[in-house]
Amino acid sequence: MKAKTVFFCTECGNEYPKWQGKCSACGSWNTVVEQTVKQTAKGTVAASTAPSKKAKLLSQVDCTEEIRFGTGMDELDRVLGGGAVKGSLVLVGGSPGIGKSTLLLQICDHLTRIAKVLYVSGEESERQIKLRAERLGVHNSGVYVLSETNLNDVLEAVEDIKPDILIIDSIQTLYNDQLNSTAGSVGQVKDCTLTLMQLAKNDGITVFVIGHVNKEGAIAGPKVLEHMVDCVLYFEGTQQMSARMLRAAKNRFGSTNEVGVFEMRDIGLVEVPNPSEMLLSGRPKGAPGTCVACVMEGTRPLLAEVQALVAPSSFSQSRRTTDGFDYNRAMLLLAVLEKRGGMRMSGCDAYLNVVGGLTLDEPSADLPAVIALASSFSDKPVAEDIVAVGEVGLTGELRSVSYMQQRLNEISRLGFTKCIVPKQGTAKIHPPEGLELIRVKNIKEAITAVIG
Repeated sequence: MKAKTVFFCTECGNEYPKWQGKCSACGSWNTVVEQTVKQTAKGTVAASTAPSKKAKLLSQVDCTEEIRFGTGMDELDRVLGGGAVKGSLVLVGGSPGIGKSTLLLQICDHLTRIAKVLYVSGEESERQIKLRAERLGVHNSGVYVLSETNLNDVLEAVEDIKPDILIIDSIQTLYNDQLNSTAGSVGQVKDCTLTLMQLAKNDGITVFVIGHVNKEGAIAGPKVLEHMVDCVLYFEGTQQMSARMLRAAKNRFGSTNEVGVFEMRDIGLVEVPNPSEMLLSGRPKGAPGTCVACVMEGTRPLLAEVQALVAPSSFSQSRRTTDGFDYNRAMLLLAVLEKRGGMRMSGCDAYLNVVGGLTLDEPSADLPAVIALASSFSDKPVAEDIVAVGEVGLTGELRSVSYMQQRLNEISRLGFTKCIVPKQGTAKIHPPEGLELIRVKNIKEAITAVIG
């Protein structure tokens, strides 16, 4: 075996013969690192005892067998597209302490009733896993645990136990001793993930892999890691807040628009089947600068509180800050509010916040943000039973958004009696009983209807 030095980009995985400051494939700076790999002698071909596979016609592929199974958590099943798929490779990422290991250890309690589970940890000993399992209420003794970082030893354990489900915590701690590099390096992560992918596809084992994230919030390691797996799930939230959002950035077996909502407690992660009530809990009464928005997370409508604070600026340049709302979109809405709404925002500091740790990134949150800003500017509160839904254009006009009927049903179910909606595109919408629709053409009419 000969050793060869190559250079990889940690962002996209592109390979180079020598080091360079900028990756020509993805344009990232200072992401090219050195890596030593082994190669066979020139002209030799590795022998293989496994029979080669033959191609099949698509009509000959048998898919009558049920390949999905539930994980015991409806919120996780929702994000996965209806449950985990047999023979799939799922990558779960998130910041440290967000709940990745907690989630996968909790689902083991249900999975051991229908399958054989092997939990491999490179960060904890078997005793630590046992103590954490008892704290989380995982009392099922059918979970096999292994504290190991060597890939070959893990493969031997898989061959011995023959599990149906394999959990790796985490991929950055796993290493192949045949490579002359440390665990977590580009070559190690790529090689270990490729081996696990072949294990999942060839043996039909469902593999869950935990991945650390870098300071930018992306999965640590080469970007090609996300291309190899079947599903990429991201945990969102902060350790200071109990709410956790689980999103699918990639899913070969379902939609990537779904979101699962959990709450972190002392007993572990608890599902939140009705996240709107949790996000609206503790909402202040009679306070200016707040408005309720209704956004769609996949097929689920969620209600969230948008808060704004507008105050005269003490400096020549006004300060603007957003949390949970796109900054550039907020600057656009402030400009429209000043030009089309007649409110002088240029001399004021403006702060926009979405309560509960939720990030609003769809156009339907434009109107509630404008109403919250106008309410704070005029120091007049918005009625507690009003919800606003609509997209704001540069001329101040309001445009309708998709899934309006589902939004109105959720708004009515939570006890709200009025909803501000765009006049355009909502003429044929029939609101639920007890919900009054206030149809407006532009932001001026919306502000007048809400705060006068």
